[in-house]
Amino acid sequence: MDQDHGASVGSGHSGGEAVSASSEIHRLATLARGSRHMVAFTGAGASTESGLPDFRSSQGLWRRVPQHMASLAFMERHFDEFVAFYRQRIEALKGVQPSRVHRILARWEAAGWLKAVITQNVDGLHQQAGSRRVLPLHGDLRTCHCQRCGRTQPSEAFLSRPYCECGGRLRPNVVLFGESLPAAVWQQAHEEALRCDLMLVVGSSLEVYPAASLPELVVRRAAAGEALLAIVNRDPTPLDEQAGLVLRGVAGDILEQVDQELARLGSNGDADESGKEWNA
Repeated sequence: MDQDHGASVGSGHSGGEAVSASSEIHRLATLARGSRHMVAFTGAGASTESGLPDFRSSQGLWRRVPQHMASLAFMERHFDEFVAFYRQRIEALKGVQPSRVHRILARWEAAGWLKAVITQNVDGLHQQAGSRRVLPLHGDLRTCHCQRCGRTQPSEAFLSRPYCECGGRLRPNVVLFGESLPAAVWQQAHEEALRCDLMLVVGSSLEVYPAASLPELVVRRAAAGEALLAIVNRDPTPLDEQAGLVLRGVAGDILEQVDQELARLGSNGDADESGKEWNA
């Protein structure tokens, strides 16, 4: 199905049944406007509009490259091949600009609607767009560090020579398969999932753990009327049936419509209609 234009939307409480796109756009806008603490949870779909591939779709990176090349074991046993693979990924970021998703979320943060961005992406585009409160669960491809002395450097050092002045190997500051998430970032993200009253998932398949356990935590809190999970994604996710709101389509298209609706609500001075009615 061609999903480059418009959006198919549905409500998780009605089993994903198709409803009016305009009404769901309006509902998400009023939820965002009335939220006390909205947090975004983003995946690769936030960056595909910038020209970066996702990972698990039919055209995703792991369809073209063996997933084990991004593992701790592969780095330790085949360092030269590991370096070549990650050099390509770092080079691919050069000249890449933030998408509509990145820019809109940064604007919402500046306006005070969005309190944090929890991201599975390692491209740094949220920060480049101007977001300040970014929690990169899987690291940051724009920097690297020495495995011997721990010194952190820009990724250009890894591109020119993957060895530190001390003689240790450099590696990108990303979480490889077989590694744990950075404890400090994970703790902050977990606290945001406990604190938020609205989590907006954008462009994530919600299939990668432990990251996907954060939206699951919000679903459990929703059962007590404490929060709501809203999902904006091109394809179905495992949490669609449990989410309070599902908007399916191109993330940039949908967020642009929500952003326009937020502007309309602001210009009309409309009060929040449903921001606190999480179980409506």
